[in-house]
Amino acid sequence: MKIYLSIALSLFGFVTVAQEIKVDSTKANDLKDVVVTGQYGPQTLKNSVYNIRTITAERIKLRAANNVQQILNTELSFRFSNDLTLGTTDIQLMGMTGRNVKILLDGIPMADRSDTRESLNQVDINTIERIEIVEGPMSVIYGADALAGVINIITKNPDKKSLNLSARIQEETAGEEYEALSGKGNHMQNYSANWKNNHWSVLAGFSHNDFGGWNLASKTATIDEVNVVTNRWKPKEQVLANTKIGYRYNNFNIWYRLDGLKEVIDVRNGLNPNNYKGLLQTYTTHRYTQQLQSEYKISNKLLLSAVAGFTKLDRATKTVIHDYANNTEELSSGAGAQDVAKFNATNFRATAIYNLSQSVSFQPGIEYSRDAASGQRIKGSPVINDYAAFVTAEIKLADAINIRPGIRLIKNSVYDAPPIIPSLNAKIILTKDLDFRLAYAKGFRSPALRELYYDFVDASHNILGNPNLKAEESNSFNGSLVWVVNHDRDIEFRSSLTGFYNLVKNRIDFGLSPTDNSITTLINISKYKTTGGTLDNVITYKKNLQASLGLSYIGRYNDLSENNTIETPQFAWATEINSNITYTLAKLRGSISLFYKYTGALPSYQLITENSTSTVKLVKISGFHTADLMLNKNLFKSLTINAGVKNLFNITQLANSSTASGGAHSTGGATVPYSYGRAYVLGLSYNLDIINL
Repeated sequence: MKIYLSIALSLFGFVTVAQEIKVDSTKANDLKDVVVTGQYGPQTLKNSVYNIRTITAERIKLRAANNVQQILNTELSFRFSNDLTLGTTDIQLMGMTGRNVKILLDGIPMADRSDTRESLNQVDINTIERIEIVEGPMSVIYGADALAGVINIITKNPDKKSLNLSARIQEETAGEEYEALSGKGNHMQNYSANWKNNHWSVLAGFSHNDFGGWNLASKTATIDEVNVVTNRWKPKEQVLANTKIGYRYNNFNIWYRLDGLKEVIDVRNGLNPNNYKGLLQTYTTHRYTQQLQSEYKISNKLLLSAVAGFTKLDRATKTVIHDYANNTEELSSGAGAQDVAKFNATNFRATAIYNLSQSVSFQPGIEYSRDAASGQRIKGSPVINDYAAFVTAEIKLADAINIRPGIRLIKNSVYDAPPIIPSLNAKIILTKDLDFRLAYAKGFRSPALRELYYDFVDASHNILGNPNLKAEESNSFNGSLVWVVNHDRDIEFRSSLTGFYNLVKNRIDFGLSPTDNSITTLINISKYKTTGGTLDNVITYKKNLQASLGLSYIGRYNDLSENNTIETPQFAWATEINSNITYTLAKLRGSISLFYKYTGALPSYQLITENSTSTVKLVKISGFHTADLMLNKNLFKSLTINAGVKNLFNITQLANSSTASGGAHSTGGATVPYSYGRAYVLGLSYNLDIINL
């Protein structure tokens, strides 16, 4: 039996592809997970040459998440670190920090003001259609920073010819703290509308996220009272708006998207009891991202595409001295008290896909990027230009082997980028149900503008940029076995076993200046390694039950292992276990979901001196369990309610046996902040098609 399906997909460097295709109904399950990141065209997971993880819009909806971190926090290989000093969060993937992870929004790189990936939580969660994750270097296709992998956030498109209106409101506690609609707790509101006809489509949305902070000291608390507790979460307010306009006619597509963000973080530093004056700070971020994407299908053999993006990012620090005696304020003149750092990024990419035959295809392309910065703490007005040309090929040997070699040529205006970046991916069909993938790729990460030229000097910091940094380079090897069984229509099972090894040289990290021990700067460390593997299993039963069970074991390099006088292991290993279970209650028109992860202790080795003798000490950040339990119920045709509990085990901070005190925002010896505790969630979503076209 044949059936017809209409699918709409987004591909990096291309506009949304909408096409009616004919499939065998007995194989319809093969279309359940379609991926586009790094592909020549939309592919099923089974046919992709890369091992890709996907998180669908339905799963995001079940999480009742209010930022991307809450979606990824139960995924294998992901860890998050919170900087409560700056009110930001960074990500780790495959044992490497966020500076080695490429964040894309519809294929456009997300600009960050620093080497951390705080942009990940500056995306409107309500606009996301799905998230695709590719682990391992993707530098041939995506350029710098993609050493650990790529996270591609793909936004929604109008999916049918109608005028659609939707709204969402969600209230959460922050631990036991809560005030209705504003103040303490988490408060989210979203409104969106989209319209589509035969050729045009328009989408617009607005979101407001208001976090009232947690465990805050009173406004009149003294400096000592404020600092005695380390786990205080700053109030944060976000206003996000977006619009997307597209046009399609025959073989031509074009669309434009604009995203805007205003984020304000409030800081209380405590008052001086001698004069009743205290410092109050605000960190205000403005982000505007524009992108224009187009494609033209000249023939069945040739497809041309182009994509252009521009991001403007400002972060302002404002510090006032508040006099609580007479309720007046004046601007502080302290070092770094007033600052505006401005960044902008321009990206252009043009590619062609040429099908020489059914067995051989090519994708040549060119890419240009420009990064610029200015501000009081930035030396001059630096600009980095990056020029690249690349080509990949997809060669199918018989029906069982698919090989994709690739190469990228790079020229950078500031630093010595690796002139040639190669990669080789292969997919081999061992049996009808078993696939084997093997890959080698060279990756690189360019030094960020902040690392090169940004000086951060205030009462407690003396951090200087280093314009002589070299680009990080990596050699990575990845392999995977994927077993998919869906012979029985009631049961589908997928098991994926992966392994990886990454060797990074010239890794950039904080260190003491060789000429002045009071100054922290950025330096190139000789090398860094990560290795490990994951086992991920997913089973679906009668479409009512979906359950997964995964395990990862990741080793991070211990540079002390090369000390000839001290014997230590080369790697420090950490374990993760996760399980996500969703059961659909068809008669009740609802579902219940449990998202669980055990994040094992994170060990490392430190060189310490006791009684004038140097020894090595094994230190750890303690392991922890986290879980979210969510209920989803359709009340009426257009109204859905979400309710549940996040952070079931009420984890707020993690024990830390480290005694290190170096780094930019070190908390050596102190507990590590994780969360503001257990949160209770209640939300309503409304979705209505009011005109059918």
